[in-house]
Amino acid sequence: MPKAFEEWKVLSHGPIEVLASNLWRVWGSLPGMSLKRTMTIVRLADGRLVVHSGIALGAREMERIEAWGAPAFLVVPNAGHRLDAKAYAARYPHARVVAPRGAKKGVEEVVHVDATYADVDVGDASVRFETLAGVDEGEGAMIVRSDDGVTVVLNDCVMNMDRKRDPLGFFFTTLLGSAPGPRVSRLVRRVFVKDRSALRRDLERLAALPDLTRLVVSHEKVAHGAEARRALERAATYL
Repeated sequence: MPKAFEEWKVLSHGPIEVLASNLWRVWGSLPGMSLKRTMTIVRLADGRLVVHSGIALGAREMERIEAWGAPAFLVVPNAGHRLDAKAYAARYPHARVVAPRGAKKGVEEVVHVDATYADVDVGDASVRFETLAGVDEGEGAMIVRSDDGVTVVLNDCVMNMDRKRDPLGFFFTTLLGSAPGPRVSRLVRRVFVKDRSALRRDLERLAALPDLTRLVVSHEKVAHGAEARRALERAATYL
């Protein structure tokens, strides 16, 4: 995994994408490779923000985020998604850092974890965290309710991207079976998944959530509408 940045370091990234009235998304680059990563931001009813897999953005974008609300929760969704975690914790020292219980040790090599998915309470019914089955509590799901329905935010357990042609991108997407998506990659099955049947059932359960409107994953595409349900169902077939 890339070494976590010690300071605020802005790599190339996209614009802020408004998915719903309380839900924003931004894609960002990774050092030395073509894969993109995703930050998801939820605005709670009282104006506080939940930042999932934070990405250091340029001054204009950060000003827009801070005008929208105060980051109160910084979610590090697994031990590999901590590239900007230290910089975010330094920028927002009053925010609570949240990680899955099974990833806590790895995340704390970079930043102190204040709460796990199992015990965090954001104080707002629009957001809840669940630990995924079958992955030894190493990853979970953030479930967000918006005016238009329910969004499932996952991390590496489901990937949804095209194959890449650069050397590292080819290695991850083709040799390690991470694309084309949606799918559970060969790398994830070998490294994260301890019980394939349990994770498959959990993905199928998420696919059956009432009012499911979209699926957001860290790499890379968003699935909207009925495609969100099909994406989760298809990913489950890889287990």
